[in-house]
Amino acid sequence: MGMEWIKETLGTEKPVIAMCHLLPLPGDSGYDEDGGMEKVVERARREFLDLQEGGVDAVMFSNEFSLPYLRKCEPVTAAAMARVIGELKSEIKIPFGVNVLWDPMASLDLAAATGAKFIREIMSGVYASDFGLWDTNTGEVARHQVRCGARGVRKLFNIVPESSNYLGTRPIELVAKTTVFNCAPDAICVSGQTAGSGTDMGVLDKVKNAIPETPVFANTGCRVNTIEDILKVADGCVVGTTFKKDGKFENAVVLDRVKEFMDKVHSVR
Repeated sequence: MGMEWIKETLGTEKPVIAMCHLLPLPGDSGYDEDGGMEKVVERARREFLDLQEGGVDAVMFSNEFSLPYLRKCEPVTAAAMARVIGELKSEIKIPFGVNVLWDPMASLDLAAATGAKFIREIMSGVYASDFGLWDTNTGEVARHQVRCGARGVRKLFNIVPESSNYLGTRPIELVAKTTVFNCAPDAICVSGQTAGSGTDMGVLDKVKNAIPETPVFANTGCRVNTIEDILKVADGCVVGTTFKKDGKFENAVVLDRVKEFMDKVHSVR
């Protein structure tokens, strides 16, 4: 797919895609029925505006606190996410993407409905995960993209999903090569074991060397003291936990942490 789309879509080389983690949504076990969707929207607005003001290049809206995640989400989840994005749309000045965990069809539907520029999902491979046997159907995802009117949406493939292992013994660099050949991803994402845990630099380097013409993003664990080394290898990064109070997954975004991180990125990019 090549590298040129990154600057065209996200406005810069080596982009920082910030996560806007949504509170539990209707149907989720942790949903606050008293606070309702108004609480979800208000938290998302505060966090998104801090990320945007802090200077990130793009934002990805994700139902991160819908734990435990489904491999096929309920319709109410994407509907609730569409409401959040719709209410914020007039304030969004930077490119944005969506991630409905872990359902690529729902992510494409949401992107088509909201104008998102990209999705990140598990769209290839078979995994043994904390969420059960994790199978995919890449061909069906590609066809659904056309059917739902999301042809221009960029697809970020996570080939090292969190909390799971690839079922098979092939080295990760070979998985990357065949994924590029068979599935035409716009980018490949490499993750640590959980949100906030560091991406293995050895794995990141192997994957990038195996697919030099395809963008490779570090998907978890980017920090102020590691981002310089990460961006020497990766073509961009997805950042969530680092921006939060005390660097903890469950906490809210802190503007000063966003600015500190982006100042470091600008100094090395």
